[in-house]
Amino acid sequence: MSKIFKVFLALIAIIVAILGIIGGYETSQRVKYPVAYSDYIVKYAAENNLDPYLVMAVIKVESNFVPEAHSGFAGGLMQLTEETAEWNANHMNYSGSFDYMDPEINIMLGCHYLRHLIDVYGNIDTALAAYNGGMGNVQSWLSDSRYSDDGITLKDIPFPETKNYVVKVNSNWEHYKSMDE
Repeated sequence: MSKIFKVFLALIAIIVAILGIIGGYETSQRVKYPVAYSDYIVKYAAENNLDPYLVMAVIKVESNFVPEAHSGFAGGLMQLTEETAEWNANHMNYSGSFDYMDPEINIMLGCHYLRHLIDVYGNIDTALAAYNGGMGNVQSWLSDSRYSDDGITLKDIPFPETKNYVVKVNSNWEHYKSMDE
């Protein structure tokens, strides 16, 4: 074999290795940051004036895109309780029976609820804290100077799970946004 041919083969091997690394990285990111039900996410995020990447981040943290996921009394992609699902359906004037575990219905109701919380609190992080920790807890934290200086934003969240939830959703939100760049 000529020296030029050996160099050529070496370059091809390097290119193939680099493409394999890039492909492996992209595959690992799709596994680590799944996206499913994007049509529903985009549709109901738009209807509720939400960033679809925020909705993806909430779903990632809540259920990792597993539609039959359950945690306590909450279920589905966006981990709604039956009570929260019914409240949202009524608030939306959604008539008829529905299965809040159905991915489309769960995303529709979850997006509506997330929009409601953002409207109530005027702050996404506070809304996320309420989504996870409950509106009653957030109201008490906002009225406590240990957790809020202004009664509008939280400077601290006393529930470690809720504090971590807000951090995780924001981290995933940034990642999903960066995947689109």
